[in-house]
Amino acid sequence: MQNIDNKGRRAFMSSAAMAALWLGSRAAWAREQGAAGRWPSVEPPQSPRISHVIDQLGRQRDDAYSWMKFIPASGERTRDNLPQAVGAMLKAENDYADALLAPLAGERAKLLDAMLARASSDVAAPALEKDGWDYGSARPAGAAHAIYTRTRMSEEPEELVDEAERAKGQPYFRSTGHQPSPDHRYFAWAEDVVGNDRHRIVIRDNQTGDVRTIVDKDAYGYGGLVFGPSSQWLFWIWRDARNRPTRLYRTSVDGKTTELVYEEKDPAIFMQVKRTAADGFVALTLAGPETAEVRLVPAADETGAPIVVWPRKTGVLYDIEEWDGGLIALTDAGGAFDMTLLRLYPKSFRTRGTLVPHRAGTPILQILPFSQALVRLERADGLHRIVILLPDGTERTVAFDDPAYTIELPPEQGYGASSVMIVHQSPKSPRRWIRVDLASGEQTIIQRQAVANFNPDDYDVERLFAPAPDGEMVPITLLSRRGAPKDSKAPLLQYGYGAYGVPSDPEFSIPALALVDRGWRYAIAHVRGGSEKGRRWFLGGRKFTKRNSFTDFVACAEHLAAEGYTAKGKVVAYGLSAGGLLVGASMNIAPTLWGGVIAQVPFVDMLNTMSDGAHPLVPLFRPDWGDPLADPKAYDYIASISPYENVRAAAYPPLLCTAGLKDDRVAYWEPAKLVAEVRRRSTSGNPALLHTDMDSGHQGSADLASEYQQKALFWAFAMRCVA
Repeated sequence: MQNIDNKGRRAFMSSAAMAALWLGSRAAWAREQGAAGRWPSVEPPQSPRISHVIDQLGRQRDDAYSWMKFIPASGERTRDNLPQAVGAMLKAENDYADALLAPLAGERAKLLDAMLARASSDVAAPALEKDGWDYGSARPAGAAHAIYTRTRMSEEPEELVDEAERAKGQPYFRSTGHQPSPDHRYFAWAEDVVGNDRHRIVIRDNQTGDVRTIVDKDAYGYGGLVFGPSSQWLFWIWRDARNRPTRLYRTSVDGKTTELVYEEKDPAIFMQVKRTAADGFVALTLAGPETAEVRLVPAADETGAPIVVWPRKTGVLYDIEEWDGGLIALTDAGGAFDMTLLRLYPKSFRTRGTLVPHRAGTPILQILPFSQALVRLERADGLHRIVILLPDGTERTVAFDDPAYTIELPPEQGYGASSVMIVHQSPKSPRRWIRVDLASGEQTIIQRQAVANFNPDDYDVERLFAPAPDGEMVPITLLSRRGAPKDSKAPLLQYGYGAYGVPSDPEFSIPALALVDRGWRYAIAHVRGGSEKGRRWFLGGRKFTKRNSFTDFVACAEHLAAEGYTAKGKVVAYGLSAGGLLVGASMNIAPTLWGGVIAQVPFVDMLNTMSDGAHPLVPLFRPDWGDPLADPKAYDYIASISPYENVRAAAYPPLLCTAGLKDDRVAYWEPAKLVAEVRRRSTSGNPALLHTDMDSGHQGSADLASEYQQKALFWAFAMRCVA
């Protein structure tokens, strides 16, 4: 099977008889039985290797599993339009994974029960207080989905959306973007009922109770819809056939008129739309990893063409808001890599003053303007804090004493409110919604996340630092049962992400508690590539420094073992999406360090994906990963770190990968290739598993039961790995 010409390749792809190949060879099956009886004696699939030589920039590689890739000519991938060989491969992999995981059913059930037993009603205090209305959501006890409501003064809550009703009969359901119109006449949201991140947009008329779909498909829901200041138009972003957000439309709230506002031609630019805080503008932000451009639609000319604030320039990021009667810019211009806050002249958009200067190592993460104050979320020494800036220039800081914690600053709060709502949580402290008075700084706890059968004093949270090979100190957040000994006996699950400047904040997690209650420790490795220590921390794990993310992750596990929190071989690595790249590459670097590896929808076929110019995200993220189509240095570097390309003959740990058939961000063939190659090269006899959700995309359906069921599977797998 090593060399099949194109005619033979096509014949293979269409031949049902080739499905028998998934049974594999007896020799490969025999190797699988070397894991000390920990796993069932089930014969694994053996994916055929079909030579597919690729010449690129004077280099050559053979992607022998390239046949697994399938992109339909039109529409989305479904069970019905898969090539026969691909469908047979995915079915065989799912059957094998189900068989290997079947003995874990009892453990999974116990873990799921433990999670659900703590998940009582999850009531959120209102995130929006405006014009006498409070908007909020609640997930009733035992329910999988939330109910959105609004309340005015002492009146009974008015139900706006019952997501359980919206999800009925749908194989998949996830919603986002819930928001009222400025006049409170309407309530809008976006929902995905397919699983491919392509949304429809729904509006409720709060006067009549009528609910209608005004955009039936292809909308972008995440920061992709907003009411105009007049409440007569909804601005929304459209996704093209490659799932790229490329157009901004405005649709009248009755759904009868739709107009194109702007179309972006550069595939390396991403789009988001919002309404500025004082309802003065609709702001369209066009941004890539290293550039930005904001276009404003004034409230006084809502159907006019958007006006450019600053033309895009490589190396300059910025965002626009309004406060204190004028426009302000949050930007890294002038070398302010951790951001500065500037006042702008209203017509020329030139700088007229500095509100907050640049402070290296203290990045500004978010701003939220109010008529009385400007609130910002920033980091100091890696930890969140809130700063309230008054118009006279005085400041007040809100921070907490926990070793590790997270503060959220919910958007969409009323500009005229006299207080700001913040949300505090830590790995052992459930979410608390706190109102902070803008004038006095007085804090009032409005709501606590209800968690049954839980005592925070039963747990310890520590903030540790692991020395990286180059001397950097990598933060670790560690959750343990109180008093757990440091005797190297406890197994440990280590999570990490480390990409795009996205931090892995230390949040409260009922699934993490369920694992710790079983004698485990739970660690978050804040590796480079994230932004936990500012933008330089991100740049230190990006592009040609990306290997630092992996060596940081390895260093964290080794440090935890050296300090007696666990032992080598008892650490299970867990990563999601780009975090799957992190754990996949770390597995290649130190295969015997890990007791197991869990890679959820993992980005592990870097070289081939970044060489696919038609991929919806590749043009956008070339600054983060490099361009192996044009840059030989980028080709060589990616080839040296890509998990799929660097599997070697070694004693690999048990590996569990998941995928979503409809995923356009990280397609199913990436983990499928990695699993096939690990299964072929590993000398340990440990299993490599792939389980593909045939009804979802990059994310599972947004209901609590689905989330907890998946975590119960992951934790049960981890327990079996180190049993």
